[in-house]
Amino acid sequence: MVGSEMVEFFPMVPASGKAWAFFGGLALLFVGLALGMLLLGWGIVRGGFELSPDGLRLRGAVYGRMIPATSLDAGAARLVDFRTEPGLRPRRRTNGIGLPGYLAGWVTLHNGDRALTFLTDYSRVVYIPTSEGYGVMLSVCEPDQFLSRLRAVYG
Repeated sequence: MVGSEMVEFFPMVPASGKAWAFFGGLALLFVGLALGMLLLGWGIVRGGFELSPDGLRLRGAVYGRMIPATSLDAGAARLVDFRTEPGLRPRRRTNGIGLPGYLAGWVTLHNGDRALTFLTDYSRVVYIPTSEGYGVMLSVCEPDQFLSRLRAVYG
């Protein structure tokens, strides 16, 4: 065969199980991260607060919970303006999620108190003290109506 080259292909030895385990683990990590981001996004978009005779249910992806009615101090609950009450402004997140426009979880306030927060709009914040040694801070679409209903149910 003058003038033409022969090309021969020689396959590589197949990768060991370690390579497959690495890529499988990496794929599971990415799937887990994607599911976590979807759960977080769901909590941001679909979160809310339910008042019932049993207590206040915080519906959020990670930090949602039921706070029993007996723990809520509805009489001391109020709207918060951080300009006039800077001590209630969140200072440090101790266990939570902080994104631009979203703060959920446990924080230390400027006055040193602890609070469980679900904040998306700092101009519509309701603060509810509890008998459990922490306060609850919520961004509520209609804060006046929420406070009125809170006092009616637990006051």
